[in-house]
Amino acid sequence: MSPIPRRSLLKAAAVAGAAAQVSWALGTQNAAAAPRAEAAGADPVTLDWLEDGGLGAAPGSTVGVPWPKGAHQEDQTFALTDADGRSVPVQSWPIAYWPDGSLKWTAHAVSSGSGELTLTPGAPAASPGRKVTVDERGGTVDISTGVITARIGKSGATLVKSVRRGSTEIARDGRLVLLRQPEYEDGDQTTVRTERFDGAVSEVTVEQEGPVRAVVRIDGKHRKGHRELLPFSIRLYFYAGADSFRMVHTITYDGKQEPGKASGDFIRGLGVRFTVPLRDASYDRHIRLGGEGTGLLREAVKGITGLRRDPGAAVQAAQFAGEKLPDPATWDQRVTTRLQYIPEWGDYTLSQLSADGFTLRKRTKKGYGWIGAGGGRRASGFGYVGGVTGGLSFGLRDFWEKHPAQLDIRGAHTDEAEVTLWLWSPEAQPMDLRFYHDGMGQDAFPEQLEGLNITYEDYEPGFGTPYGISRTSELLFWANESTPSAEKLAEQVEAVRVLPQLAAPPKQLIGAGVFGKGLFAEPDRSTPAKAKIEDHLDFLFTYYKDQVEQRRWYGFWDYGDIMHTYDTVRHQWRYDVGGYAWDNSELSPDLWLWYAYLRSGRADIFRFAEAMTRHTGEVDVYHIGKWAGLGTRHGVQHFADSAKQQRIANTTYRRYYYFLTADERVGDLMHANVDSDETFLVLDPIRKIRTEPYTPDRNALSIGFGTDWSGLVSAWLTEWERKGPKWEKARARVLSTMETIAAQPNGFVQGTGLYDLDTGRFAIADEPVVGVSHLSAVFGLGELCAELIDLVDMPEFNEAYYDYCRYFNASRTEQAARYGSHFGSLILFQGHSRLDAYAAVRTGDEKLAKRAWEKFYDSDGYKESAPWRTEEVSGPTALVAGREAAWVSTNDTALYGLAAIENLALLGDRMP
Repeated sequence: MSPIPRRSLLKAAAVAGAAAQVSWALGTQNAAAAPRAEAAGADPVTLDWLEDGGLGAAPGSTVGVPWPKGAHQEDQTFALTDADGRSVPVQSWPIAYWPDGSLKWTAHAVSSGSGELTLTPGAPAASPGRKVTVDERGGTVDISTGVITARIGKSGATLVKSVRRGSTEIARDGRLVLLRQPEYEDGDQTTVRTERFDGAVSEVTVEQEGPVRAVVRIDGKHRKGHRELLPFSIRLYFYAGADSFRMVHTITYDGKQEPGKASGDFIRGLGVRFTVPLRDASYDRHIRLGGEGTGLLREAVKGITGLRRDPGAAVQAAQFAGEKLPDPATWDQRVTTRLQYIPEWGDYTLSQLSADGFTLRKRTKKGYGWIGAGGGRRASGFGYVGGVTGGLSFGLRDFWEKHPAQLDIRGAHTDEAEVTLWLWSPEAQPMDLRFYHDGMGQDAFPEQLEGLNITYEDYEPGFGTPYGISRTSELLFWANESTPSAEKLAEQVEAVRVLPQLAAPPKQLIGAGVFGKGLFAEPDRSTPAKAKIEDHLDFLFTYYKDQVEQRRWYGFWDYGDIMHTYDTVRHQWRYDVGGYAWDNSELSPDLWLWYAYLRSGRADIFRFAEAMTRHTGEVDVYHIGKWAGLGTRHGVQHFADSAKQQRIANTTYRRYYYFLTADERVGDLMHANVDSDETFLVLDPIRKIRTEPYTPDRNALSIGFGTDWSGLVSAWLTEWERKGPKWEKARARVLSTMETIAAQPNGFVQGTGLYDLDTGRFAIADEPVVGVSHLSAVFGLGELCAELIDLVDMPEFNEAYYDYCRYFNASRTEQAARYGSHFGSLILFQGHSRLDAYAAVRTGDEKLAKRAWEKFYDSDGYKESAPWRTEEVSGPTALVAGREAAWVSTNDTALYGLAAIENLALLGDRMP
C-alpha cells in the first residue's frame, strides 16, 4: 500500500498552484483567474470541541475545515484565537482543492486551547512558545515537543529508542510484540506452544515537521528468524509543548488459517511494549491502573499503608497521593526498621476478556503466586508506572469495546519495569479467523445460488479468508516528570477514553457546499411534518446506539459494525444466518451516519460514525493479496462472503472522517483504492449470474455504472481533490468515465460497459440496453454524482444522471415510453425518493418534487404507520433484558435516513 507522505502532498499542491494551469473539465477557467469569492462560509469560523472540556491532557487535536469554491487560495494564512481574543498557535495545511485551484479543505492542528476557538483567514498564525522540531541526522529521527524528546529508530526491532523529559529518561525500547500459536486446541487444553515475533522496522518517513505538529510513519513486519508475519504501519503524533504523544497502530493479517484444520497462524497476543527505568526507592514507586470511569487502583510497589505499625498519617497520605515520602528516619521506627519485610509488588495485570468484565491481579515477582486485586465491568485502558522522579502513563483507546485487551506491568520492583499494552490479550483464546462451516456441498455455482436463496450467504470455496484484512488501534503515552496527581490522572484517563476532537460547525459544513451541495441542512422542526421526520431520525440513531450495547456488538474485529436484519421469532438479530448478519456497509449506513453528523454536529453521532469508519475501512476490505482493493459483502464473518466488490471498499464511506479530521491512516486507505479498477481483471463481481460468455480482458472489462463505478470514481475524485501522487491519472479517469457513461445509448440506464484499463474509458455500446438494478444508486452513487455535477462542467453527464433519477421511480409505462422497455421488478423506492428530490431541484420539475414525497411516505421502507417505538424484551424470551423494534432493518434504516435528510434539505419547503 503506497502512502501519501505529507511532503509529497504539499509539493504536488505547490507545483499545481504555482503553474496555475490546472483546468477543470473541458477547458474551463484556470486557477490563475480564480476569483477570491466573498462566499458564505468564507468568513471566520468558530470551532468548538465535540465534547465539553477542551483538549485536557491530550497532546493535541487536528480538525478539517471546508471553504467555498474560490474563497481562499493556496497561499492563504490562518490565525486562531480563543474566546478572549488571545492568539492560539496553529499549524495549517491544505488537504483538498476545488477545481479552480482554490482551497476546499484545510487542516489545522492545535496543541492547546479550550472552549470555542475562532479561525480567521488572512491573519498570520501564532507560533508556539515551544515548537516541535525534527532532526533526521544519523540513524534516528529525533523529535522534540519542547517538553519531551523521542528518539525513533530507522531500522531494527526498536521503534522508539527513548523518550526523555529534560535529562531524565522516562521510557526506552518501545517495540512491538506478537505471540503466534501454531496449534488451536479445540478440546481440553494440554500443552500450548507459542512463538514470539518482534516488530522489525523496514521504513521510516517523516510526514510532517511542525512547528505545532509532527508525524512519523514507521512500516515493517513482525519477525522471528526468517519468518515474517502481520505487516504493521505505525504513526506517531507529536504536538508542541505536549508531554505526551499518540500512536496509531495498524496491522494487516497475512497468516494462514484453514477451516477444519487446527494448525496455522493463530495470534495469541498482539501488543506494544516499553521499558520504563526506575530510580526511586520502592516505596516511592507508584502503580496506577484504570478501572471504571476515572476510577484508579492507586498503590505503591512497597506499600506502607494498612500495616500493623503506622508510619504516620502524613506519610501514608503522601504515598497515596504519589508524593515523595520524607526520610524513613523520620517515620515511626517500628516501621522503618522493618521495611525489608514488607513485600514489593512488581507485577500487575489487568485483563479485559469481554465487554462486561475485567480482572486485576498482582504478584511480587515471576515464579510466585498471583493475588487478586479487584475487578469490575469496563476498564478505561489506562495505566501508569513510575516514581517521584518520573514515570510513564499509557492508554489504549476503546479498551473494553475492542476486547480482549490487557495491560501488563512487570518488574516494577527492579531497575527497569516493562509495560505492555496488549491489543489482543494473551490470556484470551487465540485469534481464530477460520471460516465457520465446511461448505455443505456448495462446490459449484448452482449449489451456491441455492444456498444464497436459503441463508442469503454467497458462499464459494476459498473465498472466506481473512488474508489481507486490517485493524487500527490508537494508543497514548505521557512522559511525566513525577507521579501525576489524582486530578491529572483523571484527565489522562478521559483523553484515553474519548480523544478530544475540535470540530467545524454544521453551518460551515453546509455553507461551503461540500459533499453534494444542498443535500443536507440543519435539523428543522418548524412544522409538524418536519418535526415528525426529525423525531424518526433521532429514534433510529438512538435505537442502533442502544442495540450496540444491548447485543454486545463489541470485540477486536467486530466493534464499529452493526447487524443487517432482525429475527422476530428469536427476538435476536440474525447474527448466525448468512448475509443477514454483520452489515459491512450494505446500502450505506456509514453515509447515513455521516450525513446525520454533518447537519447536526452531534458528538454521539460522530463517535458512532468514527467507530464504523475505522471498522468498515479496515476489517471489511482487503489491503494485500489478490483481492486488495475489494471489500466483502455482509455475512456471519466480516470476510466470509464470496462477493468481493468495490461497493464495500467504497472510498465514499471514508472521505467524511478524513476531511473532518485529516486522519492519515484513512488517507492511506483512500489512496490505495486509486488503482482498484485493476481488480476487475482478477475477479468478475457477477460471475455466478452472468449468462453471456465473458473473460476479463484488460481492454474490455465489464464494469457496472452503479455499485462498481461509484466505488471507483470516489477514489479517483478524492485523489484528485487531495492532489495525491496519482491525481492527474485520477482526474483523467473521473472525466473519461463520466464522458463515456453519458455517451452510452441509454446513459446510466445502460447499466454496464466495457472498460479499458489503459485509456480509462468505457466503450460506447452499439445498441441500447436497459440494465437497471435497485442497488445501483444506494452505495453512494447519488451523493457522488451530486458532487461531480457541481464540480465538472459536463451537461451530457448531468442529463444522463437526471434521466436515471427521473425514471427509476417512474411507472413502467413511462419507463417503456422513454427506453423501449420498462426496468423490471424494482424495490427500494423510498430510498430512491432522494433521487427524485435532487432531480426536481436541478431541473425545476414540480412533478418530480411531488413524487419524491409520495415515494418517501407511501411506497416501501418505513411508513408513518410504523410503531416508531421499541418493546421490552426479557428472559426467558431474550438472552438479556432490553428493548427491540422488530420492524427495524438496517437496509431500511440507511435508506430512510438518507432519503429523509436529503429530501428535507432539497424539498423541505414543498412537503405535502
